[in-house]
Amino acid sequence: MSSIKMFVNSLIGENTYIVYDNSGECAIIDPGMYTAFDQNQVVNFIRNNDLRPTILLNTHCHYDHVLGNKFIFDNYGLKPQFNKGELELLLAAPAWTAEMGIQYEPSPLPEVFLPETGTVTFGQTTFELIFAPGHSPAHLCFYNKKKNFLVGGDVLFRRSIGRTDFPGGSHELLISNIHEKLFTLPEDCTVYPGHGPETTIGFEKRNNPFLT
Repeated sequence: MSSIKMFVNSLIGENTYIVYDNSGECAIIDPGMYTAFDQNQVVNFIRNNDLRPTILLNTHCHYDHVLGNKFIFDNYGLKPQFNKGELELLLAAPAWTAEMGIQYEPSPLPEVFLPETGTVTFGQTTFELIFAPGHSPAHLCFYNKKKNFLVGGDVLFRRSIGRTDFPGGSHELLISNIHEKLFTLPEDCTVYPGHGPETTIGFEKRNNPFLT
């Protein structure tokens, strides 16, 4: 059965996730590690649990979610996988980070792009792909049906939603995707967002001021 571990990174509190199962294989999702502390907590968790990273996933390619892509590639040989519609954001990350004074080692480019629908599998774990742009042009969420949890990136937060004022953002599209694609998941589905604490679909249906 799949398990999930969250790491909160030093820079603007971005959440990196490791999803792993009894096979020992694991996926690294949205590596936003910026400091040595951020890097070490991920490496130590992988080592201490005898895990084998086999896939690197990005929900989307805003700089804070890809800061650690190069670090993961250097340590585990994994190139990122995301929807091709996010490539422009990845290529813009060096300019964004330079403007903010953030040190950024450019991410390797994908060899595999993820489709808008379908599945991603590693070890004994399968994610269903949910295409939910609005915060970014081609944002994907990863749903584990067996354990009923969603790695949601910056689509839906506890009592909030992703901002839509970046290039390629659309408030109307984000709201409709949340209602049509996320709110159709089970009420007790746990949502692990790109920032902040976990929540559930049912809680957000009843308590999210942007969506009620």
